[in-house]
Amino acid sequence: MGTKILVVDDDLNICDLLRLYFENEGYEVKTANDGAEGVSYFKLYEPDIVLLDIMLPKKDGWQVCREIRESSSKPVIMITAKGEVFDKVLGLELGADDFVVKPFDMKELSARVKAVLRRYSAHDTQNDDEVVKFENIEISRQKYELKLRGKAVDIPPKELELLYFLASNVNRVFTRDQLLDKVWGFDYLGDSRTVDVHVKRLREKLEGVSDKWMLKTVWGVGYKFEIQ
Repeated sequence: MGTKILVVDDDLNICDLLRLYFENEGYEVKTANDGAEGVSYFKLYEPDIVLLDIMLPKKDGWQVCREIRESSSKPVIMITAKGEVFDKVLGLELGADDFVVKPFDMKELSARVKAVLRRYSAHDTQNDDEVVKFENIEISRQKYELKLRGKAVDIPPKELELLYFLASNVNRVFTRDQLLDKVWGFDYLGDSRTVDVHVKRLREKLEGVSDKWMLKTVWGVGYKFEIQ
């Protein structure tokens, strides 16, 4: 059985194009043409990665991504005709792993799929049972679990990985490019705004939890997890 891709797009021509291309590369491909069907197929088909359009009937791509993230950390690449920064930021905040704008080059999309799958596989197969703990916070990368004041908090996988990495390197400053390399992987094709979005979301979750530590911006350099 090969790696399974679920394509969710209401454009039948794009679905056929992606199916034929990726099947030729050895993947198994399932297609869905609306958001509700996409969610159902995700549960039934259990794909290894989802290529998800935003403008969909019944349920848009944002809602589909939310529902996937409620039960799974499997990679999601958003594919859309929209290229505005807002769309990219929202997709990343919802837990998407990458963002591709139509019209796209098939070789580039294939490279992104392979890169995201490699990153996911590397994190998914780690035998790491260490838990990082400070006052009122506990981060487990193995369980993909964040606890604040002893209570589990919903958090997208990439936010948790970023927080775990920074908290494992207390008081050390990392540039945005270094964080992209360490957390997203050296072959990530996004830009440094990805880091800013994730730090912003983390700060919203961590606000007021403790005055003993903080996610600090080092202006002109990057970010660090600082112990007071």
